[in-house]
Amino acid sequence: MTEKTRIYLIRHGEVEGAGTPRYNGHADVGLTERGVKQYHDLKPRFGDARITACYSSDLQRCRIGAGILGEHFGVEPVFDPALRELNIGIWEGMTWAEIQERWPHEWQSRLADIVNYRVPGGENLLDLEARIMPAIERIVANHRGEDVLVVAHGGANRVVLLNAIGAPLSTLFNIEQSYCCLNIIDWFADGNRVVKLLNG
Repeated sequence: MTEKTRIYLIRHGEVEGAGTPRYNGHADVGLTERGVKQYHDLKPRFGDARITACYSSDLQRCRIGAGILGEHFGVEPVFDPALRELNIGIWEGMTWAEIQERWPHEWQSRLADIVNYRVPGGENLLDLEARIMPAIERIVANHRGEDVLVVAHGGANRVVLLNAIGAPLSTLFNIEQSYCCLNIIDWFADGNRVVKLLNG
């Protein structure tokens, strides 16, 4: 077996407005009290992991959690904009109902081609993949044989997980990513990847 890097990939905690489906994207929404607590509740779930580094999206819903968990493990978080959520352009911060009312044709276009459709001013899934995967690969290359924590977002995490299992981007929503869920991916030096835990 070749040397591996174990990635502990986390989605951020519950955000303000979580009760209504919406696209936050790069909008810097805050965490609820429950969202902050979820990060603290994660601490015992790492077992005997020896976290040597922590990388996080630079948006506050991830920054706060990276600070909480980084302090727990005694590591200083590195904040990287490449780990941000999909930029959803002019729809950022809007509820699904608002979007369907204001842009019904664009909404249907995105549903019809979730991989390639790009909301005006935003990214499509190919753009997100081209942004986040090199960042993850850099992390792996810089931490061979180590346990690394990555705090990111629902859509961004799904892209990483689909890449790990070799599934197409079109199956993005076949994977659930609950608030503050834990995923574990073993990234081997020969390029093989194994998802050990999904949406835990």
